[in-house]
Amino acid sequence: MVERNRKKTHVPLRLNILFLAVFLLFTTLILRLGVVQIVHGTSFQAEAERTENITAKLDAPRGKMFDTHGRVVVDNEPVFSVTFTRTNNTKQEEIYDIAKKLSKYIEKDTDQLTERETKDFYLSYKVNAQKIYKKLLTQKELETLSDKEQYNLVIDRLDAEDINLSEEEEEIAAIWREMIRGYALTPQRVKIGATSKEIAVISENLDEFNGTIDIKPDARRTYPYKDTLQSIFGKVGQIPKELISGYVLEGRDRNDLVGTSFLEEQYESVLRGTKTKINYVTDKSGNPVGKPEELKGSRGKDIVLTIDMELQKRVEEIVERQILDARREYTENNQLKSSYVVMMNPKTGEIYSMVGKKLEGGKFKDAPFGNVYNQYPMGSTVKAATVLTGFQTGVIEPGTVLYDTPLKLPGTKIKKSYKNMGYVNDIEALQKSSNVYMFRIAMMMAGYDYSEKKGFTKPQQAFETMRYYFNQFGLGVPTGIDLPYEDDGYNGGVKALGNLMDMGIGQFDTYTPMQMVQYISTIANNGYRMQPHLMKEIRSPSARAENPGESIYTFEPKVLNRIDMKQEWIDRVKQGLWSVMNTKEGTASYYFRNTEGYTAAGKTGTAQYDGDSYILTLVGYAPSDNPEVAFAVVSPYAEEGGINNKIGREILDAYFDIKKEGHQENLLDQPNQKNEKERENNNKEER
Repeated sequence: MVERNRKKTHVPLRLNILFLAVFLLFTTLILRLGVVQIVHGTSFQAEAERTENITAKLDAPRGKMFDTHGRVVVDNEPVFSVTFTRTNNTKQEEIYDIAKKLSKYIEKDTDQLTERETKDFYLSYKVNAQKIYKKLLTQKELETLSDKEQYNLVIDRLDAEDINLSEEEEEIAAIWREMIRGYALTPQRVKIGATSKEIAVISENLDEFNGTIDIKPDARRTYPYKDTLQSIFGKVGQIPKELISGYVLEGRDRNDLVGTSFLEEQYESVLRGTKTKINYVTDKSGNPVGKPEELKGSRGKDIVLTIDMELQKRVEEIVERQILDARREYTENNQLKSSYVVMMNPKTGEIYSMVGKKLEGGKFKDAPFGNVYNQYPMGSTVKAATVLTGFQTGVIEPGTVLYDTPLKLPGTKIKKSYKNMGYVNDIEALQKSSNVYMFRIAMMMAGYDYSEKKGFTKPQQAFETMRYYFNQFGLGVPTGIDLPYEDDGYNGGVKALGNLMDMGIGQFDTYTPMQMVQYISTIANNGYRMQPHLMKEIRSPSARAENPGESIYTFEPKVLNRIDMKQEWIDRVKQGLWSVMNTKEGTASYYFRNTEGYTAAGKTGTAQYDGDSYILTLVGYAPSDNPEVAFAVVSPYAEEGGINNKIGREILDAYFDIKKEGHQENLLDQPNQKNEKERENNNKEER
């Protein structure tokens, strides 16, 4: 009985303890909730309602380019672009799905899709990446390398031929590559210049894309004169991967459109506009809240070039016609397919015309960049520099007479002029283009005694001396032209005495057409070497589409150096260059003796090139007594027949005709119907 009572009193005690514990727990919970709500309630509510301000940017139209007379040569065309904007939460799979949907509504060019981007797309969506990893990586590599290192190895080892994307998949990949370039909440151009049909179809189906796809007003580059100088104007595109870090340090965004070549790249900081800014307010999940605020940007500054587009077009027509005429005249083994011409103000360095033409498949391709990238042996056109070098080193002086007869050196072929000239002085050597006169200058500079057949004990010094003085004219060194890149020619090195002699007649080192026009300009400008340039002025954006705005900056002519030669020596050489074109025995007198309204001075050249082929060259300036235009003509793989002289005469005539008649205000409204028809007929005949 006592035992039963003990059990009854024990059970209520345990229940009481349990109830007390529950009571204490509920009390603690209530107190904690009170603290959260009363003490920290405001801060937690603020966190729940927290928003973030994010600014996205969109490129503004670039500045325009005008020729020296205010004609628009590079413009902006208003277009609409298809853009993609992802949020912070957009997944890669969603981007692929959007790209696939979008491919049904737009046509996307796949030519710009790189091999690396194709591999990235292939590994991301086309195949089981793990199988590819196991196939291309060793077990050790899988265990020891980081994910990034493994991926890069797979990319390197993946054979492009094994990637079998269909045309539809390639188009999806091309769209995808544009979508993944940008940052979150930054509109990324998927297609610039969408067609009206594409705009309509996308607009009708925008709800499929949950706000990620939009149609925005945009601008793209247009060229009123089509291919003329378009390559020199340059291209605009996404920042090249190797330049991204530099642009980011300047404050640019990775998805910016920038100039990627020639003038667009050279003057990127001028031509780029002030970006449109779009201010978003997002919640803590990164989703936009409310309507974004848009701050309009402005287009970039305009550039006025030194190029005269009227002269440029005339020179292009001349070059094309002369190439076709020469090919018809010399049909046997005729490899002539190109010619390059530069016209420059020798006193200021302004480039008036820069023409390069290449005949491919019966049609001419515009290639003016050949004037700064292509280098050739220039032949006798360099002889003025050789004579002045001879004066400066003291091996000859004005009036020195040397005997022109074939020279025989040990271990070399006979070295001679195109005919035996007998005794000639410095002016006659230029007038008749004596090789032997230049050979003897080189031998004397090298300390070589021809009668004793000995000397030339310091070849390094001899070559360095000649190159040192040639460099002063711009031969073998950068010209300084305002382009991102240029070729400074080819230095043949130090070899035999015969090579030094060949260098004196332009048959050893090689130079570009731009270097040649700078060289002859230096002589025309009394020894002052000017920096060639294409930019004349920078102007503020104009409210009127057809005219540049107010001038902000004007390019000041820059003297790079003054050659070491005395003025009397330069005048002496200029007399020789005048005789080349204006005296009976001058090598170019047949073409230049009867000029109207001006007299010219210059030097012809023929260089053996690539076996039995030749390069015909010509440099010169006019008027000879007060030069205002200098020029260089280079025609690779040309036969004898004077294409260099014919082009030189006609381009000078064109320059002075335009000067006399006055420039046309708008070339696009006044096309040269006769020349256009003639060019069309010539091309038909060539085909």
